[in-house]
Amino acid sequence: MTSLPRMGRRAAVVGVLGVLAATMGTGVATARPAGTTSTIKIIAGVPQTIKESSGIAFQCPANYVMIGRAHSGDENGGTTYYCARILIDGYQVTVNAEPWSDAQKESNSSFTAPEDEVIIGRLHSGDENGNTQYRTAYLTYQGRELSLQNQHTVGPYRESSSSSTAGAGELLVGRSHSGDENGNTYYQYATLVG
Repeated sequence: MTSLPRMGRRAAVVGVLGVLAATMGTGVATARPAGTTSTIKIIAGVPQTIKESSGIAFQCPANYVMIGRAHSGDENGGTTYYCARILIDGYQVTVNAEPWSDAQKESNSSFTAPEDEVIIGRLHSGDENGNTQYRTAYLTYQGRELSLQNQHTVGPYRESSSSSTAGAGELLVGRSHSGDENGNTYYQYATLVG
């Protein structure tokens, strides 16, 4: 199956929705009256801990996104991932996975998800000289792509005893690290807009 570029996907979704609306004789989604807002709930799942230096690719379950990460010890220590699902007005947001990122050396790594995308997976192998990759996703609700705003960085955290989770309404969109397990790690979060 051929992968459409991001703008091509948007146009395809809009085109399909237009055809559906025309054939059904009704609108696909009901617009909210001006001045009202959607209720967004981010519901944390069960944290999962792995030994990531063994090269295990971690990915949040289907329709879950990453909201945090913790690591203890050196490269053989445990890494815990925190994932959550998102509901808008009681309905599940769809998480549309993108391909894995290019690999980069962990000891000098910096990754930020593309605009309006969130992190859903991470793959690391070995120590600080090993490679790290990320998997991102864009989010859709009732056929439209959602956006993120107010991106900010938190840290530094010493990697060997680090733990960071998103604030209210936020999702994980980036991470950077320098050095070995005693080096600094920073996380980037952004707020989901309904």
